[in-house]
Amino acid sequence: MRIRATVAAVTGALALSALVVPAAQAADAPSSDRLPLSSAGTAATAAELDVTFSNMQVNKGKSIVVGTTAQVAVPVTYTLTHAADLDTSADNFASGPFIYRGSSVESATNVIISDDPGTCTAASSTVLNCSAVINIRPADGDLSSSEAGTWKAGGLAVTADEDTKWQGDLGTRKVLRAAKLTVNAAPEPVLKGRTITVTGKLSRANWDTNTYAGYSTQKVVLQFRKAGTTNYTNVKGITSTSTGALKTTVTAATDGYYRFTFAGTATTAPTTVAGDYVDVQ
Repeated sequence: MRIRATVAAVTGALALSALVVPAAQAADAPSSDRLPLSSAGTAATAAELDVTFSNMQVNKGKSIVVGTTAQVAVPVTYTLTHAADLDTSADNFASGPFIYRGSSVESATNVIISDDPGTCTAASSTVLNCSAVINIRPADGDLSSSEAGTWKAGGLAVTADEDTKWQGDLGTRKVLRAAKLTVNAAPEPVLKGRTITVTGKLSRANWDTNTYAGYSTQKVVLQFRKAGTTNYTNVKGITSTSTGALKTTVTAATDGYYRFTFAGTATTAPTTVAGDYVDVQ
């Protein structure tokens, strides 16, 4: 299981690693990914921390679209409720969000945790309002293509004494493979009444190879915008070939722009290419 772990700041002699692999999954995780909570003791002897996460908002409610190489920063906000006598100072306590693939935290096949602990402000003696960022790095192997789709959100809190709380089922968010479109309308210029051939390609991110590959047998819509106007209208729908190629024809009527648009799927984000201008004479 791939884990993006969080490491907290060092205060005095206390080194607090804020977020770690769940104890139940430690045996399955690469040793380089397992970080101790502190220099003393083990997570196996820690007690469950009496805190509760709520109101978790991942990526401002929008799907997370990930390409092949660029790091994607996912903003997260959440509320954390704790006992009034809990020391939530930075040298004793840290919390942060994570997203995971699977039915539960215990059975998750992939977990991606915020690099740094959440930044929190006290709303009362028992409530913290927090924000954090989860960074997804496809070039580092954070994702595989089979994991595109619905992920769940969770929160992790930990103290210097290794009391820990993992809480899952705090909402869902789509993590989608980025898509790309190209378009070319030819010939340019063209005589009115002649045939215009519009070609292009639909491709999407492959997180296993960190490249874009053709997306086959997908519905794509050809749109047209007349020169001097601002709105595109649908012309016809076509289906990409086994290699993602697109090709169709229209009759030249007036100057304007042709483009393809793709509505997306359960695993792949929607995309629209900029229009290609054709001069009709």
